[in-house]
Amino acid sequence: MLTLPEITVKDMWQSLKEETRPIVIYGMGNGADKLIARLESLGIKFADIFASDGFVRGHSFHGVRVKSFSEIKSLYSDFVILLSFATRLPEVIDFLCDMNEKYDLYVPDMPVSEAEIFFDSAFYSEHYKEIEEALEHLEDKDSKNLYISLIRYKLSGRISDLLAFTSTKEEMYSLISTKKINTYCDVGAYNGDTLKEALSFFSDLKSAVCIEPDPKTFKRLERFAATVENSDVECINVAAWSETCDGELSSSRNRNTSVKDASTASYEHKSETVSLITVDSLGRDFDYLKYDVEGAEREALWGSDKTIRKSRPVLLVSLYHKSRDIFELINLLYKRYEGYRFYLKRLKCLPAWEINLIMIPTT
Repeated sequence: MLTLPEITVKDMWQSLKEETRPIVIYGMGNGADKLIARLESLGIKFADIFASDGFVRGHSFHGVRVKSFSEIKSLYSDFVILLSFATRLPEVIDFLCDMNEKYDLYVPDMPVSEAEIFFDSAFYSEHYKEIEEALEHLEDKDSKNLYISLIRYKLSGRISDLLAFTSTKEEMYSLISTKKINTYCDVGAYNGDTLKEALSFFSDLKSAVCIEPDPKTFKRLERFAATVENSDVECINVAAWSETCDGELSSSRNRNTSVKDASTASYEHKSETVSLITVDSLGRDFDYLKYDVEGAEREALWGSDKTIRKSRPVLLVSLYHKSRDIFELINLLYKRYEGYRFYLKRLKCLPAWEINLIMIPTT
């Protein structure tokens, strides 16, 4: 099995501070905004910004003319690339892996939450014992190797660490006795994509409750739910929380929609009032509970405490929105709920998104 890095390990940001070659940023948008802000905060200068050949239209970004990759290669004999966008597309991931073979490429671990702390060497040293503890709670070798590779990636920024030990959806769901899943609560249902996924894997699914706070996305969820024929689906336009009250939603009309009180707002979000409810307030039993709520996983879980203790469902919890989620949520849930086996799975994507803790009840 792999081992955790030494507590004194040098992180990617420290390496970039010492870099003498030109640093170029690949991509634009919110990801590049966050990356540039991080570089500026550390006093690290970048030389250029580029996009893929064929996507350059003479525009500027952060006062710099966006160049093509061909221009970058003609300008610099040697350089360092920082990737600033995310992707799940296999062909794009393959292209970036090929680029990594030829050039010095980093994929920075950028927190999904705007106000979150970075997982750098100081953070790693501070929380090393908690990280070790979380590792010990994982059930099998595959989960432990994935966990260690993700910790290594968060510090190194290297694509080889990031893509090690990823799984397919089929491999992820193989952990679950799918025939026993009759009732499902999708906490953070987005546009219905995870409901569609559940329907494809849980052949005996009889009912589902889908919670999604963003009004525009909720309409898409409702449209999909209306097409479901063999299961009863109820869609609720609220956010899951630790108590029932009103809150402020920070919405970007995409997967980054979050409850503002959770300090998880991303760039260019619009604030809206939203009703917050607990899963417990639904008063139902569930065989399967899934949480992907953009940094509010802890609060949503605590608002499900009675349901979890009574129903003993399978749990799937996202662990990638906050830097501390990957160890803090594992440790908290392990201490709170006895009689569960803890597994870790990650679907293939860049950067370190789609990290899922799967909790299987032993009885």
